[in-house]
Amino acid sequence: MNDTMMYLLLAAVLSFVVCVIAGPLLIPVLHKLKFGQEIREIGPSWHKKKSGTPTMGGLIFIAGAIIATLVFARNTKGLMLLLLALAFGIIGFVDDFIKVILKRNLGLTDKQKFLFQLFVSILFLLIARKCNWLDESIMIPFMEKPLDLKWIYYPFAVFVLIGGTNAVNLTDGLDGLASSVTVVVGVVFTIAALAVRDITTATFAAIITGGCLGFLIFNAHPAKVFMGDTGSLFLGGAVCGIALVLEQPLALILIGGVYVLETLSVIIQVTSFKLTKKRVFKMSPIHHHFEMCGWSERRIVICAVLLSVVLGVIGLLSII
Repeated sequence: MNDTMMYLLLAAVLSFVVCVIAGPLLIPVLHKLKFGQEIREIGPSWHKKKSGTPTMGGLIFIAGAIIATLVFARNTKGLMLLLLALAFGIIGFVDDFIKVILKRNLGLTDKQKFLFQLFVSILFLLIARKCNWLDESIMIPFMEKPLDLKWIYYPFAVFVLIGGTNAVNLTDGLDGLASSVTVVVGVVFTIAALAVRDITTATFAAIITGGCLGFLIFNAHPAKVFMGDTGSLFLGGAVCGIALVLEQPLALILIGGVYVLETLSVIIQVTSFKLTKKRVFKMSPIHHHFEMCGWSERRIVICAVLLSVVLGVIGLLSII
């Protein structure tokens, strides 16, 4: 094992260890503060037994990401990727706070979320452009030459950040689903960043991977804690930030294919119902459809992870 691989491994391990330590400390606090998840009436009826399970558990891997980044990726790019994820995580924290403390189960309104996310996205892109991390071009999967989007790049990048982050959020609907899928995505982006010798981005991706693995100890079925919007928006911001810095937002469609499928299922369901008053799926996002078909949560998560591995390999081949 060369020095670079050892460095990445140590970064991931530190993030993992912080999560393992933080989990038993934070979960009882969330219980004591009664930061429990309320289950919406429109969800699967059997999810009601999860009511009261602590949410905002994303703080566990956020702590791991902060500490590991400060130790292993303490440069401008590493800190900006962390701050981007944290900014989205703060939006999620406010949303969770409104849900569990103010007892408004829908949290922030869609308009409020969009405006906050738009502000964060624009600010990140301005800083990234000033630091020369972005050059208005993106790589096309399986093509050698990048595509220069010129001014179109910026609204496109905003769409990637907001759309991708919310796609991760939609994926967080079953025990261990979003965290498991993001482990695969994190590994793929770590390898992709290494391939272009972007050690900082590779390190940050490894840190996210280690944090998700550590969180799975508490989030795998049956979950002792949920990540909440605090965690899912943080992960979404991290993944999308990594994709943009690597000039690989299109490859994200493949690598994060499960996120895309979850989002498409919601779009298809809503569009179909509005136009025809008929539903394509028994319930959306699509993981709930499979639940309604009798699949267990474990089976759905395992299938999602296997699909992520297949899509991740295809996505990686399209990059390197």
